[in-house]
Amino acid sequence: MNSSNNPVRDTLRRFGARLRGNRAARKYTSDEPPLRAELFSADQMEQHGKVLAGAHRVADGRAPDQLLTRLAENATVLVQCCKLLTSAVKANRRISPAGEWLLDNFYLIEEQIRTARRHLPKGYSRELPRLVRGPSAGLPRAYDIALEAISHGDGWVDPASLSRFVAAYQKVTALKLGELWAIPIMLRLALIENLRRVGARVAASTTDRERADEWADQMMAVAEQDPKSLILIVADMARSNPPMASSFVAELARRLQGQSAALALPLTWIEQRLSESGLTIEQLVQSETQKQASAQVSIANSIGSLRLLGAMDWREFVETLSGVEQKLREDPVGLYAAMDFATRDRYRHAIEKLARASPLSEIDVARKAIQLAHAGAGGAADGTPGGGRDSHVGYYLIDRGLPRLKQAAAVRLSAGEALRHAGRRFPLPLYLGAIALVTVGIAAMLAAHAHADGMRGALLVLTGVLAALSASQPAIALTNWIATLLATPHALPRLDFSRGIAPDCRTLVVVPTMLTSASAVDELAEALEVRFLANRDENLHFGLLTDFTDAPAETMPEDEALLLLARNRIEDLNEKYCASGTEAFFLFHRPRRWNPRDRVWMGYERKRGKLAELNLLLRDPARAGFSLVVGPAEVLSSVKYVITLDTDTQLPRDAARQFVGAMAHPLNRPHYDAARQRVTAGYAIMQPRVAVSLPGTNRSRYARLFGAEPGIDPR
Repeated sequence: MNSSNNPVRDTLRRFGARLRGNRAARKYTSDEPPLRAELFSADQMEQHGKVLAGAHRVADGRAPDQLLTRLAENATVLVQCCKLLTSAVKANRRISPAGEWLLDNFYLIEEQIRTARRHLPKGYSRELPRLVRGPSAGLPRAYDIALEAISHGDGWVDPASLSRFVAAYQKVTALKLGELWAIPIMLRLALIENLRRVGARVAASTTDRERADEWADQMMAVAEQDPKSLILIVADMARSNPPMASSFVAELARRLQGQSAALALPLTWIEQRLSESGLTIEQLVQSETQKQASAQVSIANSIGSLRLLGAMDWREFVETLSGVEQKLREDPVGLYAAMDFATRDRYRHAIEKLARASPLSEIDVARKAIQLAHAGAGGAADGTPGGGRDSHVGYYLIDRGLPRLKQAAAVRLSAGEALRHAGRRFPLPLYLGAIALVTVGIAAMLAAHAHADGMRGALLVLTGVLAALSASQPAIALTNWIATLLATPHALPRLDFSRGIAPDCRTLVVVPTMLTSASAVDELAEALEVRFLANRDENLHFGLLTDFTDAPAETMPEDEALLLLARNRIEDLNEKYCASGTEAFFLFHRPRRWNPRDRVWMGYERKRGKLAELNLLLRDPARAGFSLVVGPAEVLSSVKYVITLDTDTQLPRDAARQFVGAMAHPLNRPHYDAARQRVTAGYAIMQPRVAVSLPGTNRSRYARLFGAEPGIDPR
């Protein structure tokens, strides 16, 4: 047999050379067993979590990031294993069931490796507490927790068992928020590690079976053509000193047993070699069968767990197990649990940031925030909990109460934080002072250069003034650029109204517009229906806020027909969707008024006037200036918020709930200072970002230039 043309043999040779040339890869190929320990039930995993927490010792400071390097090595070995198995299949060689699993699901493994690289940025693991002793010394504590979970499940991740395991661990030692969020990526890394370890053994077994196949091919060919020369082939095999591994022996026995009597000679030689170690061919065949079965189970479990990781709700996992989360839910006003996930996560990140600069732990910082909130609730103006903004825990985490929490937690401010803090306290003086400082600095350098060239007197003063004027523009640009680096934008906190707007936050969506023609009325009604279908809610209503176009008389012949058409369209919509509960559609129409300056009959102050009169109607129906109101008037007295849309502005799916959730958040509610006669905290009006929709990009030149077209980004 000419082995030089054997693709499997060539691949094996390249694979072995690569491993021999890569010291790190060689370390992780065959000397480490798969992550396989005693299988534990959920109760046993819970007990093991307590034991493991007691054994872990965490080091101070940072350590080199080893996980990315290990991931790259694992990826290299897995790719080589896949190439080897592919070559074996192309050569019509038999591969083990574990190898078939590896090949069939290698696309998933590659995807998980890419995901791991994306979710594990450089330096990420250095921020996590690391262990000082044990097999995982120098590695993050969260990674060792993942290894233990994988080992005692033979590659299978059971969500319930994992939750109990981590919860039991935290009864002894609390994990940081960053570690809880790191568990998913650490499990992914541990599963890839396990696949690499099992895959390396599958590749080694494939190598041994290929050697056995080559010797079997030669022996069977010689036994058929010249049986007397078979002893020479057996001698060649003996001189090559083949490994008496179970995969080699089992494959050779499978090929030769039951063939011609001449082929009993190599089997006899194998039996004699094994007898020196007290083994038999039958024992190794049985051992190889068990190894293949266990490898198949490990790979199947690991691949199934990788699929499960992508389907699990890790947000619920972290919030359920986080001690910080449970402490923040003691918010005196009881609104923390009612906020959306992004807002809760922002609060938790604030706790993390403060704890890194404080001698207190994360749970202690959260406890300080809750204590301050309870103190604020007890000292509310009306004497009841929730009477002030300072009774909400978020006031001390992301609002004006943050300095008090920093003081209570003994937070040490860095230079950058101190600068940001000063900027928040004195924004205008700091901004103007920075511009002036840069301007004077540039002008002084130019004036000094002019003075060095011999310029004196009034000419030098004039040069300095001109230099200051010229330097002001780059100074403003530089200051604005630095300000954007120091000022980090954040989304407004909001309540979670994904399941419906609260009854006390009933909202009316109105579209101020004009009744110009019958076709325009139909388009307005259709657009209103589209907005309703995208934002259906029992406590959300939609209305047209209309008046007629300017005219030389108070009424025009076509007015009555247009108004009747608009009324019919709104009544049709209410009848069409009445099964959903309360009627959801309104029509508010104003009559024309005489404008003595323009000498024309028109809607008073147009759009702004319509909105002002709508507010009067909502506050006091007797003061309304509408000639016609269509819709369930009884619900208007309970409307708390108004969302105003232009005629060509869309309202994306569930965007209204997000708007209302932001306005209803206690930190965003407007606080009116009667003495200063202005809103000093929160927001009375919110204007979301308006983005260009794809169909709207061709509507106007203004839209193409400035992006002022109909789509609303609720952020």
